Amino acid sequence: MVTPCDVPVGVITGDNVVKLLQHAKDNGYAIPAFNCTSSSTCNSVLEAAAKYNSPVIIQASNGGAQFTIGKSIKDKNACAIGSVAMAMHVRTVAPFYGVPVILHSDHCAKKLLPWFDGMLEADEAYFAQYGEPLFSSHMLDLSEEPDEENIAICVEYFKRMAPMKIWLEMEIGITGGEEDGVNNEDIDPEKLYTSPEQVYSVYEALSPIGNMFSIAAAFGNVHGVYKPGNVSLQPARLLKHQEFTKEKISASEDKPIFLVMHGGSGSTDDEIATAVSAGVVKMNVDTDTQWAYWDGTRKFVAENQDYLQGQIGNPKGPDAPNKKFYDPRVWIRKAEESMGARCGVSMEKLGSKGTFVPKKPESG
Repeated sequence: MVTPCDVPVGVITGDNVVKLLQHAKDNGYAIPAFNCTSSSTCNSVLEAAAKYNSPVIIQASNGGAQFTIGKSIKDKNACAIGSVAMAMHVRTVAPFYGVPVILHSDHCAKKLLPWFDGMLEADEAYFAQYGEPLFSSHMLDLSEEPDEENIAICVEYFKRMAPMKIWLEMEIGITGGEEDGVNNEDIDPEKLYTSPEQVYSVYEALSPIGNMFSIAAAFGNVHGVYKPGNVSLQPARLLKHQEFTKEKISASEDKPIFLVMHGGSGSTDDEIATAVSAGVVKMNVDTDTQWAYWDGTRKFVAENQDYLQGQIGNPKGPDAPNKKFYDPRVWIRKAEESMGARCGVSMEKLGSKGTFVPKKPESG
């Protein structure tokens, strides 16, 4: 039984993020990071975290943020505003679920840096008022750029983030497949495997600025859904990154780097366990929860087809009302329940289930 990490409930930032991620690394579990697109999907994740006694990461992608503000909004800052809207919702409701939440933004490619800048401006404004940033962490994904440029841009942004104690996640080496408009389906297979030297070069550049960073090192990962065995994942490579950096810096800790796993859909339990044992503290989950959300709706429609053909008229009679079936609160709730159950699967596979006993506030 893991002794729970001593951090507050609700959105955590700064030293508490470090404490929680270090606790995960020390105790051999990882925290699932779920991409959300609405208050409904955020609530599904929070409910699952409370049910399965787990800390959790809620993250907004660029496309998810656009959906949050509304697809019809074409303002140049729409995605930043959508991300802020999601963050404010999570900050408002998370304490009532009684679990610690890391509020994160997902893959930001070079072409999306204005979105990143907008979120940092919101962090700075929030920090000026409350003494902490709006978000807990942000991710820069400049893996499509040359390593030197990737690292140099990360350094500049990390310098801006460090005074607010915002965690930085970066990616070196490329995750295959396609996600949120970034397409790496035809990438050179060798680029799907990051070398220990590449990982150390990131550590060497960022560590003088601060310790609040993690590295998404590619080990054959692919975004999207695929059958286990169809992709050559090599999570054992991750331990070599740790060993290389440990030797370079003469670290007393066996796993001095915080690692992140992307493209986990379809991974076997053994592959996930190997990655976690090598120091992975966060795994992204999106494709599987997208399906689960839809599947809850699909099953509801299939089971209640005769009550969903009109506002009135069903097997009980031609004038019988169907409002209790088509009310969005009914079928969206089924989607939430289905997604929450799939979140629980990730918590169990990553070992975070049962690591935090919820501390819900007293009613009123």
